[in-house]
Amino acid sequence: MSRDPSEDERQREARAILDRVRHETEPQIGAHTQAIATRTRDHFLAKDVDQDDRVEVLGTRIGRLASIVGFVVLALLLASQLLS
Repeated sequence: MSRDPSEDERQREARAILDRVRHETEPQIGAHTQAIATRTRDHFLAKDVDQDDRVEVLGTRIGRLASIVGFVVLALLLASQLLS
């Protein structure tokens, strides 16, 4: 059973269209970077805790901010030790 040449051409065209659509809709690096930034922002704004409990939200934000400050202080102490 031989194929009709016009059928082969239509299949090639369909594959080409599908490839273009796939390339255009694949996630880009910028979208991934934006997702990381959004996740990080939501983490430090305590979006993952019960928003009805104001004390828990405030405590979580303070704790996460303190962890950043502590990390920076320890990194600076390590750098000063390595440079001296």
